Amino acid sequence: MAQEKLNVMVTGGTGFVGSHTVRALVNAGHSVSLLVRSPQKMQRVFAPFGLENLPYIEGDITDEASVNNALNGCNAVVHSAALVSVHASDSEKVLNNNLLGTRLVFGGAWQRGIRRMVQVSSTTALFRSGVSGVDESSPLGTALSGYGRSKIECEKFVRKLQDQGAPIYTTYPGSIMGPDDPGLSEAMIGLRTFLKTRLLLETTSGIQIIDVRDLAKAHLGLLERGGPPARYLMGGNYCSWTDYAEVMEEVSSRNFRRVRVSPRILKAAGAIGDVLSRFVNLELPLSRESVTYATEWAIADDSLIKKTLDLKYLDTAETLRDSIEWLRSSGHLKGSKKI
Repeated sequence: MAQEKLNVMVTGGTGFVGSHTVRALVNAGHSVSLLVRSPQKMQRVFAPFGLENLPYIEGDITDEASVNNALNGCNAVVHSAALVSVHASDSEKVLNNNLLGTRLVFGGAWQRGIRRMVQVSSTTALFRSGVSGVDESSPLGTALSGYGRSKIECEKFVRKLQDQGAPIYTTYPGSIMGPDDPGLSEAMIGLRTFLKTRLLLETTSGIQIIDVRDLAKAHLGLLERGGPPARYLMGGNYCSWTDYAEVMEEVSSRNFRRVRVSPRILKAAGAIGDVLSRFVNLELPLSRESVTYATEWAIADDSLIKKTLDLKYLDTAETLRDSIEWLRSSGHLKGSKKI
């Protein structure tokens, strides 16, 4: 465990993962500063927790001057900022933003000799069709476009630094859910859509859900632990789509219409969604990429992070129950009854 107080610079601190990680770091007694595009959003996100006066640099991860200013004076980094979208229309923007930001943040941190760094990646970086499971030794995935491709390219850069000895600890979360999501991330949008439509599709494979609070706890533990570079799968608890439907009915006290759909039909719908997303804003992330993940998910083996930090995940039912209650109490599920 780290004996000294850490001075941690966090990118993406006003996002879902970043904000929970910031709170975990502050609650553990460490100093935190943020690189943010909007100070107003930062204050809005952290005011309910009494953290609206955290130090910050206003700027963007794609601006080298902003990143350099933010890195000054820190001895640890959490890089969680990223564009997250599986819509085909966002593919190039997601790739360019995420890769440049990763290069500037970790390249700059390594040049300064910063010895504790966390990269928030994604299990999609390791996704391959036809593979039933992945772990830390799995090769990078084969995504050719979109969010998955951006994560793969970021991984290639980070792994080169890790090979040089850069103490970067990479986490690979699955579908992230939980309370207090400032920007309503895509997994939470999907959850809200299922609740509003009361429709659940059952198909092949399933979903892995990681509670954002478990992810934040892991980031804190990895920074405090320090040590050589390492990679950790954090896909979360796995549910088949049938099991997911049963848990959803249990925690929401609602009956859902379950529809069994073949992967072929869903992939055709995803291809149509790719076209439509260029012209209209689709609430449910429907794309060929997202459907491929949903029907061919490779289960992530999270045993290493659990052993390393003696970490026990929150139960899926608790994660979903807290997520749904937060969606309701924050006004994202208007007219819904308290569960």
